Amino acid sequence: MTDRFTPTARTTLKRLPKRAEYDRAAIYNILDEGFVCHVGFAVDGRPFVIPTGYARVEDSLYIHGSAASRMLKAIEGGIEVAVTVTLVDGLVLARSAFHHSMNYRSVMVFGRADVVEDPEEKMEALRALTEHIVPGRWAEVRWPDENEMKATLVLRLVINEVSAKVRTGGPIDDEADYALDVWAGEIPLRTFAADPVADQRMEPGIEPPPYVWNYTRTAERSKRP
Repeated sequence: MTDRFTPTARTTLKRLPKRAEYDRAAIYNILDEGFVCHVGFAVDGRPFVIPTGYARVEDSLYIHGSAASRMLKAIEGGIEVAVTVTLVDGLVLARSAFHHSMNYRSVMVFGRADVVEDPEEKMEALRALTEHIVPGRWAEVRWPDENEMKATLVLRLVINEVSAKVRTGGPIDDEADYALDVWAGEIPLRTFAADPVADQRMEPGIEPPPYVWNYTRTAERSKRP
């Protein structure tokens, strides 16, 4: 396994190629920080995009869905998919409307998603999905029973054809616009967790565990390759 992915015709950036990123660790860090992906595919010539949860386990993405989903069943048949994950880090305000932008980190993965049939792998995938969203949760909750497993579809997509695109820094204005009397810069954006709110039917005396009080989604808590 190499430290970098090899660009392909589909993953080579045509616009702003300097923002392309093929480093394996950088791409995995983005995937590990996010927890919602968008899965794009076509059925009978009609395009679809669905948002859903996912988790990375080594060099595979596990994608979660309902076994009753018509679109996910179509993916199960071996349809080519494109999976995207985007993290927005800031709003970039330029002196001109044209040069306003965002600072972001995004990943796009191409390939064929296979349905996970093996019960042990499927359970492990569901554990990974739960732990990816809320680390520490799996050990405390009731695991899926047989009926819940049947109602859940898990897809595996090997991470092989992939690239990231990253923008950082302040605005890039036209030289003449730097003389304008207009504020320019970045509004940083961060995802943070507010204080937990207990379920109304919570039994007295059950307090939120530390992983709830200390919940965060930052690069520091991401898994490493």
